[in-house]
Amino acid sequence: MNRIILLILVFLMSTLGVSAQQDPQFSQNMFNKLANNPGFAGSRGVIATSALHRSQWIGFNDNGSAAVSTQNFSVDAEVPFLNGGLGLNIVKDNVAQFSNLGLQASYAYRTELGVGQIGMGMSVGMFQSGLEGGFLKAAVSGDQAIPTGDVNGSSLDIGAGVYFNTQDMYIGVSSAHMNEPNIEWSDGQDFNLARHYFLISGYYHEISSALSLNPSIYLKSDGATSQLDINTNVIYTNHNNNQMWGGVSYRLDEGLILLAGLDITNDLRFGLGYDVSMVNSMGNSLEFMLGYNFKIKTTKAISKYKNPRFL
Repeated sequence: MNRIILLILVFLMSTLGVSAQQDPQFSQNMFNKLANNPGFAGSRGVIATSALHRSQWIGFNDNGSAAVSTQNFSVDAEVPFLNGGLGLNIVKDNVAQFSNLGLQASYAYRTELGVGQIGMGMSVGMFQSGLEGGFLKAAVSGDQAIPTGDVNGSSLDIGAGVYFNTQDMYIGVSSAHMNEPNIEWSDGQDFNLARHYFLISGYYHEISSALSLNPSIYLKSDGATSQLDINTNVIYTNHNNNQMWGGVSYRLDEGLILLAGLDITNDLRFGLGYDVSMVNSMGNSLEFMLGYNFKIKTTKAISKYKNPRFL
């Protein structure tokens, strides 16, 4: 119980303005680009879907469950008559008695640039936050800052991003919560979401006809704090063009992440990430990813510069 109260206090400080990033984190960020960059929409020439589930700090609660539970679903597709792509991203985050829900619709204008393609995108949606206030007990009776019942609120949420890729590499820069949404709970309390900035980049290096190396980086910042992931995956491709991969990530000042996955079919893939914390005793984290691509026929030829399936 004391751990839950501590977690609630930490989350309250982050939402009410004390320096802390408010967006959930994912370890398999190389499979989750639309979540942070609307410029990615339509870049693969298929209807691409991805679902992730993350259990953060397993064993934190008294019953052995994780302290934070996060789910993410995204879908994007090339839409030739719009000269680009459309996307939808949904993320749900539960931290103790807090719950957050984000929904973003994206459009990216895509065109060829040099030896690759560039997508310039924007996302518009909503962010909703709630708290089961009946769980909280104020230290001082009548403290107006502590809700005595369930409260919730929502606000418009806007993001933008640019994503460039060739057959061998990609780089993207983006910003979330550009309008710094103000969330006003039903009890009158309010807080702002800090503007977040993202940088992603990766390279696809062929070692042999069967083996490839995919180093990448993921940088997230809200202007006050930053998170940097340095990732490396080794990819094996069999004669049916199905892939298996394994790798490791280093999250600066936090710990190591073990990565593994495989293509179950040419269109269905499964991934696993396990975070090993090296700086705190809150516990390790486990993440699952499932992705499926639907082939589509378009009147406009898909550019030869589209990413390899892994990218």
